[in-house]
Amino acid sequence: MGSPDFALPTLEELHKAARVVGVVTQPDRPAGRGRQPAPSPVRQMADKLGIPVFQPLSLRKPGVVEQLQAWQPDLIVVAAYGQILPKNVLALPPKGCVNVHASLLPRWRGAAPIQAAILAGDERSGVTIMLMDEGLDTGPILTQRAVPIRPGTTGAELTLQLAFLGAATLIEILPSFLSGMLAPLPQPQDGATYAPMLKKADGLLDFHQSALALTRKVHAFFPWPGTFFLLNGRQIKVLEAHPHDTFESEIEAHYIVNNLPAIGTSEGLLVLDQVQPEGKRPMRGSDFLNGQPGWL
Repeated sequence: MGSPDFALPTLEELHKAARVVGVVTQPDRPAGRGRQPAPSPVRQMADKLGIPVFQPLSLRKPGVVEQLQAWQPDLIVVAAYGQILPKNVLALPPKGCVNVHASLLPRWRGAAPIQAAILAGDERSGVTIMLMDEGLDTGPILTQRAVPIRPGTTGAELTLQLAFLGAATLIEILPSFLSGMLAPLPQPQDGATYAPMLKKADGLLDFHQSALALTRKVHAFFPWPGTFFLLNGRQIKVLEAHPHDTFESEIEAHYIVNNLPAIGTSEGLLVLDQVQPEGKRPMRGSDFLNGQPGWL
């Protein structure tokens, strides 16, 4: 069970190591400028691999459990599926349901753990392989692997890294788990935090925050949901930025730093290295500045 790119390495490695009897993924969604229904990345890979695909609108709909039972799975592996598994699905496979989660649980339970870790300035992230229960990422842990979060790491970069780490870790421990040699350990409650699902509107930059916090947001939210601010009523996407220390600046006031546009925050300046004005292509901050004679 999976939907976005994060789940692809897991599906690919499972296909090599075992018989994947079926794939469950989200229904096709409108995408692109034409807003035509498009299959999820997992659906596309499953089709290439010749694996049967099931795309229920909800796992609670009539007939869903019967479809899953028909596949007679020994184990269900979940990687960023996008729906909460109800009790009757969790109880279906004899070996249970295992989740590949992109954080070091119990820190950052929920839908957007990668972005949350970068946004919070965490020094490390990782993957947790856990046995699922009815809670939101609260099940017992089979194993964890940690990686450092280097300064400037984007959501896209960390997602790719953890996708491959999660797949490799799962394949490494599955034989021991299935044979009963690896027992899950209860997840501690101390240190539990939550990373709720992100929306496009979450990308609006609030210059009452510090330049460092806003830089982390630019990195965390790249490429989705992205970050932006409004200039004369038009949306300006911020694709890359960095903080610049200054002792005197006004919040939301405009500045120029090394021929780059900058905006005052509660602490320091946010320097715009690369932006994308509404209706235009991405451009360097200096090129954007050339088209903004009234920036100061």
